[in-house]
Amino acid sequence: MIHRVMLALAAVSALVFGVVAGGSALAQDVIKIGAIAPKTGPLAGGATVTQWPNVELWVSQINARGGLNVGGTQMTIELVEYDDKTNPGEHIKLAQRLAEQDKVDFVVAPYGTGFNIAAAPIYGRYGYPMIAVSAITDKMDELTARYPNLFFTLGTTTAFIEGVTEILVEQREAGNIGNRVAMVNVADAFGIELAEIARERLPAAGFEIVYDKSYPLGTPDLSPVMKGAKETGADSFIAWSYPPDSFALAEQAIIEDLDVSVYYSAVATSFPAFGNAYGNRINNVLGAGGTNVDDPKIAEYRNAHLEITGKVADYWASANTYAALQILEQAIEGADSLDREVVTQYVKDNSFDTVMGTLTFENNVSHTYWSVGQWQDGVFRGVKGVGVEGAVPVRVKDGWAE
Repeated sequence: MIHRVMLALAAVSALVFGVVAGGSALAQDVIKIGAIAPKTGPLAGGATVTQWPNVELWVSQINARGGLNVGGTQMTIELVEYDDKTNPGEHIKLAQRLAEQDKVDFVVAPYGTGFNIAAAPIYGRYGYPMIAVSAITDKMDELTARYPNLFFTLGTTTAFIEGVTEILVEQREAGNIGNRVAMVNVADAFGIELAEIARERLPAAGFEIVYDKSYPLGTPDLSPVMKGAKETGADSFIAWSYPPDSFALAEQAIIEDLDVSVYYSAVATSFPAFGNAYGNRINNVLGAGGTNVDDPKIAEYRNAHLEITGKVADYWASANTYAALQILEQAIEGADSLDREVVTQYVKDNSFDTVMGTLTFENNVSHTYWSVGQWQDGVFRGVKGVGVEGAVPVRVKDGWAE
């Protein structure tokens, strides 16, 4: 009797062990990816255009083909996502939750320059490779030295200003503008740093900044800002802006009939909604970034984005966000490992075939990016960049008529 009971217990134990082991094996066939970005708050509009749809697209495509091949094992992706409410403190708290409670294997870098800089220490503490796509700063060398897991893909603050300055110089030499520039910026890490560098670079190129105004992120009424810019009689208008204010400034420029030959606003100028909102009125408006819309890879990506997410990709950061996820994907498969240190080193040492072309990192910084684009006949096209192909000539802004 005792012998039969012991045999029965052994059989039950084996069964339980098999179930647990099987469950464990199944768990190991999943890669947990964490993503934190705004779904509410001032930056939610930008993140819901640029960040979230591309995470959805990438995860959907990976899982549809059976997952990532890691050392011969096909591993699907489980996404763990949170809304940081456009609050850096909330983001950091949620990042710790991803690492310690959700125990995600990898993370998607935050949305926005300020958030990437603020969150770098927490992601660095846990060793997550952090491929920052929506971040522009001249502090890249300092940050990557401090956080060797941090990578940048969009270029420096100075590079963006150089792209705009080159356009201003070219238009001045062509006789289309004079030296008077009106400049405004959002009072966020992104806008503040761009404005500081521009205050050095523009005068060095012979331009006079006749209007220099900062405004808080989320400012509901920018009409005083635009009225002030118009009163100066500037030839050119430059806004180091984020999504809400890029839209609001364009609306006020139309209302005030701002008479400039060069009009530039930064983030969200490339959004399809920007073109939908203002139609032909924003023809020849310049903005941050761009893509080569004639590139077959870009066309294929845009079609997939629309088909899977039901949304039209923007003409800059959308493709760059997707490219950053492609880098993470290729690094995991190339390293044959979920070890974050190993994957991080693979990103450092290799080149990656992405929708934005072949990307490599030198001291954790990519030197292939678009800096300025322009709305031309209903399409936002890249006009200035570094290491890119397909730039088109810049056009002069001529009024705000429909």
